[in-house]
Amino acid sequence: MADTSPAPSSSSELKQTVGGWQILFYGLGSMLGAGIYALIGKAATDLGNAVWLAFLLAMVAALLTGLSYACVGSRYAKAGGASYVTQHSLRKPWLSYAVGIAVMMSGLTSMATGTQAIAENLAKALNMELPTKLVAIALVFLVGCVIYRGLRESMWANIVCTVVEASGLLFIIAVGVSYWGSVDYLETAHDTASGGPGSGITLALVMQGAVLTFYSFIGFEDILNVSEEVKNPRRNIPFGLVGAMILATIIYMAVAITAVSVLPWQELSISKAPLMDVAKKAAPWFTGIDSVYAAITIFAIGNTALLNYIMGSRLLYGMSKQGLLPALLARVHPVRHSPHVAIAVLFGIVTVLILSGGVKQLAESTVLLLLTVFTIVNIALVKLKLSPNDEKGGFEVPIFVPALGALVCAALIVVRFQTALTSEDEATRTAPLIALAIIAISLVLYRALKPKEVVVEEVD
Repeated sequence: MADTSPAPSSSSELKQTVGGWQILFYGLGSMLGAGIYALIGKAATDLGNAVWLAFLLAMVAALLTGLSYACVGSRYAKAGGASYVTQHSLRKPWLSYAVGIAVMMSGLTSMATGTQAIAENLAKALNMELPTKLVAIALVFLVGCVIYRGLRESMWANIVCTVVEASGLLFIIAVGVSYWGSVDYLETAHDTASGGPGSGITLALVMQGAVLTFYSFIGFEDILNVSEEVKNPRRNIPFGLVGAMILATIIYMAVAITAVSVLPWQELSISKAPLMDVAKKAAPWFTGIDSVYAAITIFAIGNTALLNYIMGSRLLYGMSKQGLLPALLARVHPVRHSPHVAIAVLFGIVTVLILSGGVKQLAESTVLLLLTVFTIVNIALVKLKLSPNDEKGGFEVPIFVPALGALVCAALIVVRFQTALTSEDEATRTAPLIALAIIAISLVLYRALKPKEVVVEEVD
């Protein structure tokens, strides 16, 4: 049986090297993923020109949990993120373990699918056949080397990638803003002739779109897991997290309005590359736009892999410090101050995922896993706020924020299950079963490891 006693403190610990603006770019980079380039078309299928409503509701839903995470981050600057907060509040080691594994799996499956997508894009760009899986593994190794070098180097790489991926969206807004106001922004696919534009809008329809777009705003867990390495976390964690959500919302809403203004929503819904088609129509003078956006996509996916790798390594480190995982995973390199053992272990796990195949179906379950984690973290914060002895942070929210956040996330879980029951896509149908299987496997692993002593309060 592995030694899961809490890792002893060492002179080689994670260092506070990240500032407020770096953590803002870190959060923004995790939200502005490549998914938005295809997401607009999927959301427009039912919502039509009212696709912006899905982003608005998703932002409100995400902001509730985002504010909760900002509060948690300003209180507890600890690697381990949701797992640490769950244990600190609810004192259920098995639940803390399941939460940590769920978050880790969401990141690792994203890495496995993303790096393979990069390999496929590279093959198309070079017009040659490449061993996709081997290239993907090499990319994971390369990202791991950057993270091993240190969080400061990783943050600079993230800033470069974030600027590149944001520039692609800002370009679309810039060339398409002249089209604004040319359509009715309430027109949907379900409107009736007698009711006119907007008659087909229902709460259920917007909520289905919100579930689809909610994932675009996820990034607070990534920030929470690196909070131990942030300077003045009481101020900088809320600044970075809330600032990233505001910027992402402005960009997404502007992109959504631009897309339906430039192209009819009927064309967007069937397009394989909706935003690229928008850019081509709004900027016909831009030659070689396909190659430019292919490069932007590679940067966006690569940035997502980078951030998920950072998050995963700090999560394993934090759970090890709590005694939930073997103490070996809490080792920090004496010179680079990076959790090198955790980084190596994650490389092995992602390699197995890439070689095993079927990762796309696994990735479909990540939204459900994260929604479950968000629900638990919100509940944990409610309990902490009701405790008179728990120390307040530098950013506090009223108790109704985490309470409402928990209800919204739980409602989105129900909607996601209903969607799975009616979907014709096999990956979507099996996503709830895979999510439940991951949780069940994590509980079995917890029983097998039998942690000897789990840390509830960690003394600095």
